[in-house]
Amino acid sequence: MNQASELADRLTRRLSATLELLAAVQADTELLGATLSAATRTAEALNQGGTLFICGNGGSAGEATHLSGELIGPFLDKTRRPLPAMVLGFDAAATSAVANDFSFDEIFARQLAALARPGDVLWALSTSGRSPNVRRALETAAGRGVLTVLLTGAAHPERPANADIVLAVPSRETPRIQEIHLVLGHFLCEVVEALASAASPREMG
Repeated sequence: MNQASELADRLTRRLSATLELLAAVQADTELLGATLSAATRTAEALNQGGTLFICGNGGSAGEATHLSGELIGPFLDKTRRPLPAMVLGFDAAATSAVANDFSFDEIFARQLAALARPGDVLWALSTSGRSPNVRRALETAAGRGVLTVLLTGAAHPERPANADIVLAVPSRETPRIQEIHLVLGHFLCEVVEALASAASPREMG
């Protein structure tokens, strides 16, 4: 088999793996129910004046930025108001100061302690569910009356007790989990956008 054939075969196998995982997600009624709950509860919180915080490491940090952009900018509806979504960890000065003076484990938690209020929402992305800084973020957010949503995988059954809603993709392979996180994240954004009030509470007042 030549290199071109080998690469074509690899691509086919990757696509098949993703399609199989999508089918498993579609059949996972617990995951689908949790996704719907996360979407509607996030929309309700934002309509009541809450802010959405999103965090993750590495590829999950990239997805966090992507999802924030979908809500601040338009996702599908260019006529709706921008929605308050903030990615944690992208303020270089604050993040490096916290990591240097305290611990990298505190980079998200410290920002939440400064900014989060009761009625806000946290979407935390961790394919393993074991990232110390994500777990600390969930703990801090829960302590401040924030709705906590964890997007994770199936690698580790012991998940943070501070996650109100868990979206656990039934896979142990990081790239596949991240692919499904984006699918679920897009659905969350679609529902939040569809249910968003036309004006912010401040504008309505």
